[in-house]
Amino acid sequence: MNEKTIPGSRRREFLRQLAVGAAATAVGGLALDDAQAQSGQSVIFRIDGIPVHDGQLRHVGVDGLLQLLSENGVKFYQTSGGHPWGAPGGIIARDDVVLIKVNCQWKCRGTTNSDVVRGVIHRILQHPDGFNGEVVIIENGQGRGSFVGNPSPSSYPDCPGVVINAEPPEETILTMDYLVNTTFAGQPVSHFLFDPIRTNFIADDEHVQNGYRRVTPPDASARVSYPCFTTARGNRIELREGRWTGSGYAPNVKLINIPVLKTHGGSGTTGVLKHVYGLVSMSDGSSTVRHYAEIGSQCAKMWVHVRVPDLNILDCIWVSHEQLDGYPPSATRRCDILLAGADPVAMDYYSAKHIMLPLGGSRASQHDPDVFDGLKNLKLAAAMNYFNANGGIGGQPARVGDANILVITRTVPVSLSSFTIS
Repeated sequence: MNEKTIPGSRRREFLRQLAVGAAATAVGGLALDDAQAQSGQSVIFRIDGIPVHDGQLRHVGVDGLLQLLSENGVKFYQTSGGHPWGAPGGIIARDDVVLIKVNCQWKCRGTTNSDVVRGVIHRILQHPDGFNGEVVIIENGQGRGSFVGNPSPSSYPDCPGVVINAEPPEETILTMDYLVNTTFAGQPVSHFLFDPIRTNFIADDEHVQNGYRRVTPPDASARVSYPCFTTARGNRIELREGRWTGSGYAPNVKLINIPVLKTHGGSGTTGVLKHVYGLVSMSDGSSTVRHYAEIGSQCAKMWVHVRVPDLNILDCIWVSHEQLDGYPPSATRRCDILLAGADPVAMDYYSAKHIMLPLGGSRASQHDPDVFDGLKNLKLAAAMNYFNANGGIGGQPARVGDANILVITRTVPVSLSSFTIS
């Protein structure tokens, strides 16, 4: 694995190459330079030393990550207005419907960090051209999901009530529902929980009813499924195809994937790749093989045959290395890290080996992606093989192994150039 903080003339040349590649190659919304593609490495961006959040709309870790991405040719805003985080080929356009996939099947540290989600939404709404689209927080907890902060109460007998993954004093307040109805009240921010529609399967020509469609991949070995729904602002989103206009599909749908890094029986860890288990419907007939004989290929099929996220942000601020449900507190560890990248296999390999495994604990033997079969073979290798047999991710192969991963790291505080955060 290569880790770079690129100084001097080498850094200027690296950025020049990235700028060239950004005009030529887009991978799930992430621009990757030709030189890196030719070197056979997947790129991961890492922000370290994120401070305890202070309750503001902006999030220092998120802003640092967006700045690091921008410095390396990956622009968050699609704009011609000269914003330091923007470019004509940027990720988020002013009229996009931006879907933010979170983990709300659990609570405590087992759910996506609400402070991070708030920070991402805040920056979307601050689009330099004026944001005229919609932000929609989405999740399928397969019957256990909740946007009000208290899912699966039987799993938390010693932790009743609302407790979510945010810094005090907001850990009992800042639910996804609170973000929508209080924090961003009156703004184009909504949410849609797919649990109530997960058993309703609809036809290809159904554009009104909320439900799921089945897709049979070319190998026909198993079905995957995806949600079709109408948002609070009346946008009809059919995840595979885009936004239904009444006569066809518009492409202005973006997907930001924000999982939280946790341990997971059977697959070692859960992170970027497996987060699609909160998009697919487990009622589509393939739940058994997904747990866990075909976990890798099943995850990859969702990416290949439905939609590749435009940005993956892996929440490693709190890492649950001992318990999937993020509780009790002793089962979690503050790491203060955010990762971003395009390759979910590389991100899961790296985060398991270099973030979770060093934490030790009773499950440490399951967190080694070079050894534990459930992680190494059933998940990562199987997913990588399926991706690469089907054109990779945006034309670039999925990869495992330290030698095949380039990590670009920055520690907070990050220089924010002339851009003033607020």
